[in-house]
Formats: sequence, structure tokens, C-alpha cells
Amino acid sequence: MQRIIALDIGSVRIGVAVSDPLGFFAQGVTVLLAQTDWMEDLDKIMAKYQDPKLLIGLPRRTDGSEGPEALKMRDLTKTIKARFPNTEIEFWDERFTTTIAQQMLIEADVSRSGRKQKVDKIAATLLLQSYLDGRRT
Repeated sequence: MQRIIALDIGSVRIGVAVSDPLGFFAQGVTVLLAQTDWMEDLDKIMAKYQDPKLLIGLPRRTDGSEGPEALKMRDLTKTIKARFPNTEIEFWDERFTTTIAQQMLIEADVSRSGRKQKVDKIAATLLLQSYLDGRRT
């Protein structure tokens, strides 16, 4: 079965998660820095998982509508699609993933600096797990 790589793209960091081969579980992989040439790192991740599907978090407003952040994400996805033309790309609602990830880390008593290093990977994992769970129902 095809693996799925989820990207939770922010202005500073990009959380990356991948599904297991059967598509049941999401696992955080890494955090890329948005101010670097992170697409080169994405090349390596894509090659490692051999023709995966990409799931990109789409930031929606609380009412479900798309604001300027969602439009930026759609524009960035055009660049990603040009780099990986044969890759299937799908959007998934990422509302509250970062907030939930922050809360989980606070409840686990992770220090502020520790949260900063982990929150984006956890948010990407939550995004992907939500998608995987949604496909099963």
C-alpha cells in the first residue's frame, strides 16, 4: 500500500509525519526549517518512501472557510507539485492541530524549549492520524 507523508507547513517550521505501510498509524518523522531550502530535505524523504502520497495541512478559519493563509498554502502547493509532478497531493483540514499538540506537550510537562522543538512534528502526526482515521469511517 502507498505510504502517505503529511506536511504541517508553518512560516518557521514544517512538521513531517508518515503513515505505516498499511495506512493505520501516523508517526512523526522530522521538523524542517521553513527558512532553508527544505525542498531538498523533502526530496530525500520522498525518495525514502518510494512514491508516497502527500497530505498537506490546509489552515482553515474556525468557521471552516479559507482565509489568506489557506491561499498561501495552495500557492506553495503549486511549487511542490511542480517539483513532484507524479505525486498525488491532497489537502486536509489542520485546524487546531498545533493547539492540540501544544496542550499535549504541556500536559506531559515538557519544557517550553522542548515544546518548541517537538510541536510541529506532533501537529503533523495529528494531521495525518486524523486523515487516516477519516478514511476508515
